[in-house]
Amino acid sequence: MLVNDDTLTEQGLDAPDRKLGRVLILACGALAREILALVRLNDWDHMDLTCLPAKYHLYPDKIVTAVAESVHKHRADYEAIFVAYADCGTGGLLAVKCAELGVEMIAGPHCYSFFEGNEAFAKTSEDEITAFYLTDFLVKQFDAFVIKPMGLDRHPELRDMYFGNYTKMVYQAQVDSAELDAKAQECADKLGLPLERRFTGYGDLAVALEKAALLS
Repeated sequence: MLVNDDTLTEQGLDAPDRKLGRVLILACGALAREILALVRLNDWDHMDLTCLPAKYHLYPDKIVTAVAESVHKHRADYEAIFVAYADCGTGGLLAVKCAELGVEMIAGPHCYSFFEGNEAFAKTSEDEITAFYLTDFLVKQFDAFVIKPMGLDRHPELRDMYFGNYTKMVYQAQVDSAELDAKAQECADKLGLPLERRFTGYGDLAVALEKAALLS
């Protein structure tokens, strides 16, 4: 089920008695499709999802406050709440806040890590410090989250200044899609980078949600 929160415009469904045995997944909007797919795949019909705006990744200082406010808003309606964010640029502050609130969250520095698998990502991240990562969400929203915020739609000449030190673009694919593969190539072309595609599936996100499903 998808809770119809102010932060997510999709149609939500109401559960008549959410508190008894129900778990709320409080997530970044960039993970909504993947979380809903996993919930349906595993028949976790005792889990609901509500999302904060994906654009908070552009302003990570907003994430901690927004998560705390949402936990307080929904806590009375659920037996447990699970935060589907990694650190996401909060400098450890989100983990501290989740500990204060008594809620669990996904381990890892960011979604690129847990999609690849935190252990696997840790082994390669130092060697790929000049890689620009994409997920399915970012492939779909590349212009909105990369091109426009950086002003490249208005000043394409700034591309090399921003991305001149990058050596490749790594597309972590959650699903097999020829359409997304083609769009990922377009993203790489826009930044003038070679593309490497890796099928990661849902990685540690699936593992984390399996544990969250047992919180009720």
